[in-house]
Amino acid sequence: MNKEDPIGIFDSGIGGLTVANAVSKQLPNEQIIYFGDTTHLPYGDKSTEAIQHYSLHIADFLLGKRCKLILIACNTASAAAFDIVKTHIGDKVPVMNVIDPVVEAVAANTSINKIGIIGTKGTIKSGVYEHKLKTLRPDLESVSLATALLASMIEAGFYNNSVSQAVINSYLAYPDFSDIDGMILACTHYPLIEKEISSYFNHHVKIFESTNIVATRVKEKLAELNIMNDERRNTHHFFVSDFTESFEQTTKLFFQEKIHLEHFGIWDE
Repeated sequence: MNKEDPIGIFDSGIGGLTVANAVSKQLPNEQIIYFGDTTHLPYGDKSTEAIQHYSLHIADFLLGKRCKLILIACNTASAAAFDIVKTHIGDKVPVMNVIDPVVEAVAANTSINKIGIIGTKGTIKSGVYEHKLKTLRPDLESVSLATALLASMIEAGFYNNSVSQAVINSYLAYPDFSDIDGMILACTHYPLIEKEISSYFNHHVKIFESTNIVATRVKEKLAELNIMNDERRNTHHFFVSDFTESFEQTTKLFFQEKIHLEHFGIWDE
């Protein structure tokens, strides 16, 4: 690993660009190689075996791009494939996910006694957040709900309006959420609706979303390994396994600026 090598980030699609954007802001000298597996999105309704297969293949692709650290910027893939990816390439480069940093942040906040969790069907079904939280904070109560419509709603541009607020309110009216004091947004799309979620709870519930928490941990890991780049590099590359103009147009929602997607037929090989 060299300081000048890029950071590899991958997701089931383009939602992980929220995390890539936060990493780019906190580490402006670093080059990012992003891969969105748009051929297979969403991962939320795929089997564990399929997600592991996709993730291993993408990790090898990023390793081939000489990435010095690989971040799984997808909650579903983090839940299903982090351990197998780490076993596969962890002796070559550090591998990180978007779940552990959030869990650690929640566990460290002693003012949180009951935490709500919303995410895709795959993430919620895995029970990964509850299991990891119970390990670190046995006293912490957690309740979760699969919110399947939210990611597609956000990608369609429906957020911060009356339509999105109605859908969000319908989910958050889940009775088990009535007395929570914290909420984990267990999907990288959800930072875009953080304000609406907080508004529903009259801003009395602390919201934990992955972008800045994970970016901070990436920064700490690079510093710990002494592989943080000293000079600015702006040549980010954003790859997708299936290209459409709508994907490229939607990226601005997640990265906050227009970016160019490069099609790479990883599944054609």
